[in-house]
Amino acid sequence: MESMIRTRLLAMAVCGAAVLSAGEPLRQGDRDFALSSLHATSKLFLDSIAGLSAEQVNFKSAPDRWSIAECAEHIALSEDLISQRGKSTLQQAADESKVASAEEARKKDQMILDGVVDRTNKFKAPEPLQPKRTFATVQQAAEHFKKARNANIDYIRTTHDELRSHFATHPALGSIDVYQWFLLMSAHSERHTRQIEEVKADPNFPKK
Repeated sequence: MESMIRTRLLAMAVCGAAVLSAGEPLRQGDRDFALSSLHATSKLFLDSIAGLSAEQVNFKSAPDRWSIAECAEHIALSEDLISQRGKSTLQQAADESKVASAEEARKKDQMILDGVVDRTNKFKAPEPLQPKRTFATVQQAAEHFKKARNANIDYIRTTHDELRSHFATHPALGSIDVYQWFLLMSAHSERHTRQIEEVKADPNFPKK
């Protein structure tokens, strides 16, 4: 199912990315591609935590592993931090020398989506995103996430900012444009939704 979603998203980008119209800094294909990803990964996360008991969300498969509650907190906080990092990049000067062709940009977009969700390689979360019981319940984390994600969806849907010509360096992905920071944000939430599903698949996971 996930691979089918990604295939459809990439096809949408290919169809709509050929021409930049006047007053449209973001290609419509790029806009639709990001919106579809943001909607899809939001649903995956919210569905993954729906109806879970307190015992289930606080279960840890090992002392050094995150619980579902901690994963949810991390996802919710990351929604703010990653989008803010992207938007702050717009304050830097545009670098036209780094702007890729539509075809090359789409390849990197897909690489980001595929690479970030791959949990083969594990990374330590930066200190601001380490779980600290910021939310009293998973439901509070979900509400925070929904508010932030809806705001980010609205931004991508309506923005005329030049997201493809401003760049910042990510420690694992290298130099990426602002648009790709938002794809990273979407993929990041899916990465940790997969972590939630790993917790739920543990043989000792509480039945209710």
